[in-house]
Amino acid sequence: MSAVIEQQPTSVEEAASRQAEHALEKVAAARAAIGTVIFGQTQVVEETLVTLIAGGHGLLVGVPGLAKTKLVETLGTVLGLDARRVQFTPDLMPADILGSEIMEEAADGRRAFRFVRGPIFAQLLMADEINRASPRTQSALLQSMQEYHVTVAGERHDLPRPFHVLATQNPLEQEGTYPLPEAQLDRFLMQIDVTYPDRAAERRILIETTGETEAVARAAMTAEDLVTTQRLVRRLPVGDRIVEAILDIVRAARPGEGDAAITRNIAWGPGPRAAQALMLASRARALVGGRLAPSLDDIAALAGPVLKHRMALTFAARAEGETIAGVIKRLVERIG
Repeated sequence: MSAVIEQQPTSVEEAASRQAEHALEKVAAARAAIGTVIFGQTQVVEETLVTLIAGGHGLLVGVPGLAKTKLVETLGTVLGLDARRVQFTPDLMPADILGSEIMEEAADGRRAFRFVRGPIFAQLLMADEINRASPRTQSALLQSMQEYHVTVAGERHDLPRPFHVLATQNPLEQEGTYPLPEAQLDRFLMQIDVTYPDRAAERRILIETTGETEAVARAAMTAEDLVTTQRLVRRLPVGDRIVEAILDIVRAARPGEGDAAITRNIAWGPGPRAAQALMLASRARALVGGRLAPSLDDIAALAGPVLKHRMALTFAARAEGETIAGVIKRLVERIG
């Protein structure tokens, strides 16, 4: 009589290695699936995917017609998330996002309040043209983006997990808009600048999106896969050199802390949350690139998206033609 013995992992390290390989396969499949719908924009796709895998929220900034909405819709499908969209307008109220209580009368005549959930109760919320809503409405997202629950009429309502906000913003049209306050900008892990596609990508767009049929995104992951990958990201090893590089860049971006020739141009700089964001994002970028540990290249590539919405230049620096991108570039060059 023979017994079948189920093979067990020989060590914790072997089990972790298998989990990492599975995550790498899932992420690679998701990236490939996105590429069947979104043409070109390699850096934008990478940064947005990194944002979600790191467990954060993203602010996509670009002129109309660059497929920002299409990218968010595609990510929702590819990652298997319950995605919803809210078009932000000046007359949008907080209850239109969070939900509200309504009075209901039962068959026996008794009346009671019932909470009707708003569109924020989704795993992926697209806040389209977020700066068109009033500050009061914008602030409705603050608690949810940081604490992952909302409070309505004194009652706490937990949001589904994972929960991510991808907001879009038009950098050209400023009339009738309300700039996001620094407290809300800091809630976004990265600011992702969406630029024009190159000629080859735009040619492919012309050919493949104006015919009788159009490519449709297919799921490559589930919400559970994404949560598992996010947990893995937080367990990836980070060398002391990478930690010191993150600290060097973030601290040097604050007034009075770094090279005086650079910091004299900075009005206010990033806080500790920026260092946390750069640490998580660099791990996630390594995973998206098929690696299990971040490098200095990851720090250099992500310093701009992580820092540029968390700092501001002095009036004198702007008058001299200085830019935040230029300041960050000089800070990155110092760690090379």
